[in-house]
Amino acid sequence: MHAPVPEHDPEDLYAEAEAFVRQCYAELENEDEIEPRLAEIRASIAESGHYEHTPEELEHGARMAWRNSNRCIGRLFWETLDVIDARDADDAESVYDALCHHLEYATNDGDIRPTITVFEPMVRGKQQVQIWNHQLVRYAGYETDDGIVGDPAEVEFTEYCQSRGWEGDETDYDVLPLVVQLRDNEPELFEVPDDLALEVPIHHPDHDWIADLDLQWYAVPVISNMRLEIGGLQYTAAPFNGWYMATEIAARNFADEDRYDVLPAVADGLGLDTSRNRDLWKDEAIVELNRAVLHSYDRTGVRIVDHHTAAEQFEAFEQREEQADREVTGDWSWLIPPVSPASTHIFHKKYENRVETPNYFYREPPYEDCSSDSS
Repeated sequence: MHAPVPEHDPEDLYAEAEAFVRQCYAELENEDEIEPRLAEIRASIAESGHYEHTPEELEHGARMAWRNSNRCIGRLFWETLDVIDARDADDAESVYDALCHHLEYATNDGDIRPTITVFEPMVRGKQQVQIWNHQLVRYAGYETDDGIVGDPAEVEFTEYCQSRGWEGDETDYDVLPLVVQLRDNEPELFEVPDDLALEVPIHHPDHDWIADLDLQWYAVPVISNMRLEIGGLQYTAAPFNGWYMATEIAARNFADEDRYDVLPAVADGLGLDTSRNRDLWKDEAIVELNRAVLHSYDRTGVRIVDHHTAAEQFEAFEQREEQADREVTGDWSWLIPPVSPASTHIFHKKYENRVETPNYFYREPPYEDCSSDSS
C-alpha cells in the first residue's frame, strides 16, 4: 500500500512509540522494563525530537511488521526473520557493502533465509538512506525498434540508470545496478556482483524444449522499495526477503502480457490451439510453466514453495495467531494465489484489510520525479 510519510510532532511521536513499546515488551515478556524505557524515550524526544530503537526493539518490530503485512501469504515464518542492523552505514559505499552482505547471507547457497537489513531512519522528517531499486536483483528493460527487450516493468528505471552512464548488454536478463542515495546527495550506482545474484535456468521435468526458451529468474526476491514503520520511526531503506512462491514467477513475471509474456510460446511448444479461449490453452500452459519453475528451483537447490503449500502454511499462521489472541488482517485480493485460488481455503474466507503498525509501506519511485524534471 502507498502511504505518505507521516509528519510527527513530539507528542504524536511519543504516542506511537509508547503504543509500540507496550506491545513489543509485552510480547517479549519484559513488562518490568516498559516504564523505564518510556521515560528514556520521552526524554530523548523532548531533547532532540527523535529517539532510537534498541537492537531488541528493532528486531521484534521488524518481525511484527512482517506479521502485520496484509498482502503476504508467507507470514507463518515471521518469527524466523533475521534482522541485520546497519544503522551505522554512513556513506553510499557502506550501504552498498551491507546490501551485498544481505544478498550473500539471505541466498545461503539456495537455502534461503528470511532477512531484513535496516538502515538509519528518517530524523525529523529528513530521509537518511534511500534505495531506488524495486528489488536488489531485478532485470533491465529496454525500449527497442522491435519492442521491449527484458522486463517491461523496469524500462523507466533502466532509462534512469542509462542516463547516469550505466550500460547493459540489452539481453532479457541484465541485472540492474543498485542505486543508493544518502540524504540530499547525488545517488550513486553500484554493480551487483555476479556471484551474489544467484539465477535459476528454467527446465521442465517432461518437456526438454522448455529449456530452448532460455528462461531464467533470480533466486531471492529482496524487496527494497518499501519503508518500515516502527513506533513512529520511518526506515526508508529496509530491504527484506523471504523466498519465492512459484506462481509469482510463472503466473506473473513470465505470464503477464505486460511482463515477459511467454504463455503463447509455451502453448506453441505444447501444441495447443491458441485461437479459442474455450480450449483453456492459457490454463494448461500456465500450469506447465509452474511445474517448470518448481522443478528448476528444486534441481538448482533453491528454496521455493508452491501455492497449495503456501496456503496451508497461511492457515497454520491463522491458527497460531488465534491462539495468541490476535486477529489476522489481510488483503484478500493479494492473498489468493493467481493459479487455482478456489482450491485454497483463503478464497472462501473474508479478511479485514485493516493496517496495523509496525508495517511496511510502498514508497513512490524516486526516478519518476527525475523523469518529470527532465521532460
